[in-house]
Amino acid sequence: MDPRTTFATAPDLATGLGGVGYLADEALATVAWLSLRLGRPLLMEGEPGTGKTALAEALADAMDLPLIRLQCYEGIDASQALYDWDFPRQILHVRALEAVSGGPQDIRTLEADLFDERFLLARPVLRALREAPAVLLVDEVDRADDEFEAFLLEVLSTWQVTIPELGPVAAATPPVVVLTSNRTRELHDALKRRCLYHWLEHPGIERELAIVRTRAPEVSEQLAAQVVRAVHAVREDRELLKPPGVAETLDWARALHELGTRTLDTATAAATLGVAVKYREDAERVKKALDVLLTR
Repeated sequence: MDPRTTFATAPDLATGLGGVGYLADEALATVAWLSLRLGRPLLMEGEPGTGKTALAEALADAMDLPLIRLQCYEGIDASQALYDWDFPRQILHVRALEAVSGGPQDIRTLEADLFDERFLLARPVLRALREAPAVLLVDEVDRADDEFEAFLLEVLSTWQVTIPELGPVAAATPPVVVLTSNRTRELHDALKRRCLYHWLEHPGIERELAIVRTRAPEVSEQLAAQVVRAVHAVREDRELLKPPGVAETLDWARALHELGTRTLDTATAAATLGVAVKYREDAERVKKALDVLLTR
């Protein structure tokens, strides 16, 4: 299946994403559809919790493709994204051959045997090239360093890598690539030029309420509306270290439902605030303003 032709139009893609519980607005559906159609990576930036990672998961579900995730972090290098050799198994193999033959093996034959596919540990990028069509999620690329960013740019430009012991590996069908960034640092222009770009904001009240009603249908409409309005009021405080994202909205609504809450009041909100707000300083600020927040 060619991902470029799975959805005929951007509205078709929006419908497909909605079918797996991801509600995309027109702008997001359009840029995601263009990414598929043009075979270009999609770079998503925005605050944590706005649904960047969830988009890649939803694309994989909507197109019935495997999702392969590369979680970036400080110090990650190309070998951790591409491949490694299973050294313990290789050593055991050498010892087994020596035990069977009763002595050392021919070096060339042994090397050819050791660097065989069965000892290759494919990491996310190599897996995405070999298992395509697939969705490759490069999550939090801003945590990686410049050298790793350059490596990604090369792979995304050629859709192939070379394993010295085995030769080149090229994708028969380029994977669908979604890169996410929380913008802890600026990415280089060269990588941005290779991608289509979209800044993802927190959803508006109506769309976030629709997300809660879709993803947590067990929560009553009244309670869902109160939780969404409360979260939006909390996000207005620009002094917070980390405003709650959509995931926290869903968690809070589900938690209150499990408690049997019918109406969100100050006492219940204060008791369950840790579901939505994850920093002590933020929790203290929000608790002081709960009476006002819940009346908005």
